[in-house]
Amino acid sequence: MSVRPSPPARSEVPSRRADARRNHERVFEAALEVFQEHGLQGTVPQIAARAGVGKATVYRSYPSKEDLVEAAVQHRLAELRRRLASAVTGVEPREAFGTYALRLFESLARDRLLSEALAGAESSDAVGLLQWLTELLEEAKAAALVRPDVTVLDLRVVLCGVVLQLATFAERDSALWRRYARLTLQALRP
Repeated sequence: MSVRPSPPARSEVPSRRADARRNHERVFEAALEVFQEHGLQGTVPQIAARAGVGKATVYRSYPSKEDLVEAAVQHRLAELRRRLASAVTGVEPREAFGTYALRLFESLARDRLLSEALAGAESSDAVGLLQWLTELLEEAKAAALVRPDVTVLDLRVVLCGVVLQLATFAERDSALWRRYARLTLQALRP
């Protein structure tokens, strides 16, 4: 006859759940930091070490690295959308495109994961950011601040091409990112 373990006391269950929740939050925060620094090259062992947990704890919360990357990208892009929205709030529509582009590049300079996500523009959130930029582009074209022949494809090739190259070179200097943002804007001017 085998002896079955007794279920944990009610007072133990909430603390275990709280502990699991804390571990999940630590893993996610560590992932955000590691991916911000290393982009998609960040590893689960780096994340586990930064969170102070084992790899198995990371995989309990996120079954694969791709799941963790997707969650981190969605989180970072949502933050970026909020920052960009506040940056163009109250700005004249004719200036919004330039303001948005400059702030976008400044944000990407500090976050390798975001720059890699936007360069690939595979995430629906990244596509949403580009769609918003496209709408601002159309307003800038209507105000004759942008060449009338600029297309969405032009914008994506120029913008994502610059972002891809800076991400590939692992460039983190905000001043250099701003320089390329200004060059991108100049390339689109009439």
